[in-house]
Amino acid sequence: MQIFNPATGGYIKTIGEDRFIDLQAEYDVIVAQHQQWKATPLSERIALMQKFGVQMEKRKDKIAAVLTEEIGKPTWQSYNEINGAIGRVKWLTDNAEKYLSDELITHSDTLYEKITYEPIGVVCVISAWNYPYLVGVNAFVTALLAGNSVLYKPSEYALLTGMEIDRLMYYAGVGNHAFRLILGGRATGEKMTELPFDGYCFTGSYKTGKAVLKKVTERMAPCQLELGGKDPVYVMDDIDDIPKVAAAVADGAFYNNGQSCCAVERVYVHENIYDAFLESFLATVKSWKLGYPTEEGVYFGAITRRSQLQVLQSQVEDALSKGATLRLGGKIISHTGNYFEPTVLTEVNHRMAVMTEESFGPVIGIMKVKDDNEASQLMADTEYGLTAGVYSKSKERAEKVLSRINSGTSYWNCCDRLTPGLPWSGRKHSGYGGATLSHLGFRTFTRPRAWQMKSPEA
Repeated sequence: MQIFNPATGGYIKTIGEDRFIDLQAEYDVIVAQHQQWKATPLSERIALMQKFGVQMEKRKDKIAAVLTEEIGKPTWQSYNEINGAIGRVKWLTDNAEKYLSDELITHSDTLYEKITYEPIGVVCVISAWNYPYLVGVNAFVTALLAGNSVLYKPSEYALLTGMEIDRLMYYAGVGNHAFRLILGGRATGEKMTELPFDGYCFTGSYKTGKAVLKKVTERMAPCQLELGGKDPVYVMDDIDDIPKVAAAVADGAFYNNGQSCCAVERVYVHENIYDAFLESFLATVKSWKLGYPTEEGVYFGAITRRSQLQVLQSQVEDALSKGATLRLGGKIISHTGNYFEPTVLTEVNHRMAVMTEESFGPVIGIMKVKDDNEASQLMADTEYGLTAGVYSKSKERAEKVLSRINSGTSYWNCCDRLTPGLPWSGRKHSGYGGATLSHLGFRTFTRPRAWQMKSPEA
C-alpha cells in the first residue's frame, strides 16, 4: 500500500507485502497466548500501560511528526492529540484497580455475594484515522487493562501511526502476545469481522458500523460501535460575550478541519443576537491561517481523505441550489494536496444536506431561530445522537433544551470535548453497544460474573 502526504500529495513510503501477514494465523497466535495475558495480575497490566504512556511522552516529537505527515493536521494539533492520549492513559491506569476489582455485595457469617469483572477474551479493535491515538487509547488500553488480548487494525489512512503505536507497545514491554497489529484496508477489516472474536470494537462511519454489526450479531458477541454525528449547537440570546462564544463555536466546528465525530456541524442562533454572532463568527474564521500543517500558526491543514473533497463540494452546491447564502469559502482549493476552503453558509434549512448529513470537513451551516422551542425541534431533527450543546447564562434554560435532545453527551457553554471520567457513547446512528472512557468503559470490555456462596451451616 502506497502512502501519500495529504498536505502535499507527495509520496511518503510503501508498506511492503511482508507487512501484510496471514490474518488467520495472527488470530490463532493471539488466541493461543491469551490465557497468559489474562493470568497477568492487574497490577502488572497497569504498570505496563503506564509504561506505554511514558513511551508516548518520550517519543512525542517523532510520533507527532508522523501523525502530521500522514493525517495532515497541524503539528500543534498533533501534539494536542498525543498529550490528550497520555492524559487518558493516566486516568485509565489510575482508576483500573478501582473499577476492575471484585465488588462485594453481601458479607455475613452465612452468605457471601460478590461481582467479578472478567475479560471478554480476544477483542478485535478496528480504529479510526482522524484521532488515531485518542480513539485507539479509548479502546485498546482499556481492553488490555481489563485482561483482554487485542488484535488491532488502524485505519488504512493511519498505517504509519498504527505502526508507531505497535512500537510503543513493544517498548513498553507488552510484547506481541497480548497486542498484535494488523495492517490492511477495507477487505482486511471485513475479514476480521468474519473471525470468531470474543468481542468487537469499531470506530468509523454509520454505514460501515452497521455492516460490522450485521456480521457479528449472529455470533452473539459483544460489539461496541462509535460512529458519526451531526452535532448541533444552540446559542441563546442571553449570552454576554458574543465574540467569545462565536470563537468557541467556530473552534468546535473547524478544529482538525472539522474531521471530528463530535465536531459542531449545525449552529442555531437566536434571532435577537444572530447578526452580531454571525459577524463575530466570520471574523474569527477569517483570522485563522490555512496552509501546510508544518507551518507556524496554521489552523487549517489538509483534508485527510481526498474523496471527501467532493462530498464537501456537493453539500455546498446542494445548499446554494436550495437558497443558502455563501458567506465564506465554498470550494476545493486547486492544489496537489487536499485542501478545502473554510466554508460558512447561512439561510440554510433542513432540506439541505449540509444540515442533515455528516460533513466531516470545514463546512458549517448557521441558522436563525425565533425561540428555544424552535431550536430544540431543529436540534432533535437528526438520525444521529452523539453530542448537543447550548450556550447560555441560564443553566436551567439550557438543561430544558438539552433534555429534549437524544444524545450521548450534553454540553453547556462548551462543545467538541471529551473527558476521561465521563462515558463516551452515541445514540441512534451515532453508536451502539456500550461506552468507552469512565468506569462504564471498563464495563464495556468485561463480563460480570455473580457469585453467591452460602455457608454449609446456613
